[in-house]
Amino acid sequence: MPELSKSARVAESVRAMIHDGRLREGDPLPSTRALAAQLGVARGTVVAAFEQLDGEGYLTTRHGAPTRVAATLAGLAAPLTSAPPLRAEKPAPSPPRVIDLTPGVPAVTAIAERDWRSAWRHAAAVPLRDAYPDRLGEPELRAEIAKQLGFSRGFAPPVDRVVVTAGTAEALSLVAEALGPAPRVAVENPGYRSGRGALAGAGAELVPIELDEHGLRLDRLRAAHARAPLAAVSVTPSHQYPMGAVMPIGRRHELLAWAAGEGVVVIEDDYDSEFRHHGAPLPALAAIDTAGVVLHIGSFSKVLNPQLRCGYLVLPEAGATADRVRSARVDRGAVVASPTQHAIAWLMSSGALRRHVARLRRDYTHKRAMVADAFAGLSGVHVSALAGGLHATVEWEGTRDEEAVVAGIRRRGVVVAPLRDYVVTGSGLDARGFVLGYGHVPASALARALDAMIAELGGR
Repeated sequence: MPELSKSARVAESVRAMIHDGRLREGDPLPSTRALAAQLGVARGTVVAAFEQLDGEGYLTTRHGAPTRVAATLAGLAAPLTSAPPLRAEKPAPSPPRVIDLTPGVPAVTAIAERDWRSAWRHAAAVPLRDAYPDRLGEPELRAEIAKQLGFSRGFAPPVDRVVVTAGTAEALSLVAEALGPAPRVAVENPGYRSGRGALAGAGAELVPIELDEHGLRLDRLRAAHARAPLAAVSVTPSHQYPMGAVMPIGRRHELLAWAAGEGVVVIEDDYDSEFRHHGAPLPALAAIDTAGVVLHIGSFSKVLNPQLRCGYLVLPEAGATADRVRSARVDRGAVVASPTQHAIAWLMSSGALRRHVARLRRDYTHKRAMVADAFAGLSGVHVSALAGGLHATVEWEGTRDEEAVVAGIRRRGVVVAPLRDYVVTGSGLDARGFVLGYGHVPASALARALDAMIAELGGR
């Protein structure tokens, strides 16, 4: 009988020590590097063994913390093998674990546990009040957001122009509500699907606008406005979602000048500007807006945790639009729990969020390079959106059906999102490709997923 692989032999040894009582629940294991040196094997061999045991429920792993035994199993029979540990017969293969590369999910568990716990201790220590929360958001958080924008995006708005929202989608629905009944809003095509849903759900009429290699096409925007006046245009200029185009500074100024002249509101979704992988980031539209036409939207979903459902909206300096949005926020009332706002404010003021983002930026840059290297040289395949963020978009030449490719990748154990999902229904735009998110998956799993995608696309 063939022997087990090296990683399987390591896993079998650890499994045996758990069943004979030498390792019990909560016991820490050596680091993968230390154990690899002790056993004289490659670190990747130990990483693979730990991943196998984690999937079987023997170990619990958490980024930045020791790997620990999940349960005491002393006295319980270990899985049957025909040989002692390290010489066992290879067991029947188990079904491969699905690698979910659904885009938009950040590395939530990467934050330092000490910082995470400290943030919530701070939130719990805030004195209770016999009052409803501030409808525009807790002043502590709004002040930190304003300060952060000054550091990172080139403009530092007064606190009274910052409004806390329940993420980007709620901010978009708030703006649509403030624009009046059934406003016509231009949207990028393909573009942010949930954002379109939020606008439409608030009663907006969506007007899809095509893209080029620099983002939203202004000639198509002008033509749409000429057919029937637009109330607003929603754009992701720093890293178009999902195609990844970065709007050049000249086009940014041109867009703002046109919007000011036509009385059109510009909704800037600055969803992942913290993660720029090469080149200096261009200033936010709000930073170069001299006419007060930009509503700037940001979120903590990509930098921290989408489960917190917390974002913000920066109003123009003055004008009817700012007044209507502020009134709409007051009418709706507060939407994000005060303890959540206090916890995020502490993460910002203490520097913990800045350290967390720096770690994520290094991790995402490495994974971005893995994606770029994997597809490099694959004939007829084009990868975009790699200038920043935590996703990539893959397209191919020819007529191969998108649905068949995505289904084939799924059969190989990897989940990606069809590019067609981001196209406005009924717009007639033809799109063939898929979008993959790499922020939340370990590098080892990403490598396996990339191999599966390359194989499906006809590569190695």
